[in-house]
Amino acid sequence: MANPEQPAHEVTRILEAIQGGDLKAADELLPIVYTELRRLAAQKLSHEKPGQTLQATALVHEAYIRLVGSGDPGWENRGHFFSAAAEAMRRILVERARARSCPRRGGRRERVELDGVDLEIDDSPADLIALDEALSRLSARDGQKAELVKLRCFTGLSNEQAAEALGISARTATRYWQYARAWLLREIDAGGR
Repeated sequence: MANPEQPAHEVTRILEAIQGGDLKAADELLPIVYTELRRLAAQKLSHEKPGQTLQATALVHEAYIRLVGSGDPGWENRGHFFSAAAEAMRRILVERARARSCPRRGGRRERVELDGVDLEIDDSPADLIALDEALSRLSARDGQKAELVKLRCFTGLSNEQAAEALGISARTATRYWQYARAWLLREIDAGGR
């Protein structure tokens, strides 16, 4: 997932230095992971409606600032970092969705039929908020499955990449994805009741 010129262990080394209190190490991290984070952000934003104002560069920068500016992040490894990046991007997109729907005071949520639809962030702010709420409930129920969804939906990682980041097999990730997708679709359809 890191820049092809940089070996994966270099990201882990920098993350360990950050965790050890080396403030300069954070400056080394962004150039290494920037290309991959920007590609993932661009992929996610390509599903947004035309005319939206957030650009991939801004999403990456805001997510990175949240990640590095949060004091002691406690990242254990490269996979943990990208999981945290997925969470930061998710929160930013959800916050923007809530802000866009704020003038309506949460109103006019419409039931959306999701049978046969992949979990993608490409519809209205209400749909993104519904996904976020369902994902929070899944996280309380099964954190690892929720992390897999975040990695796949909010950073655009493939099943294999998400499995690697979580330290599980691709087959396990596939099973988790199938379960989580069905569970989330049911929760969203039921409106969280």
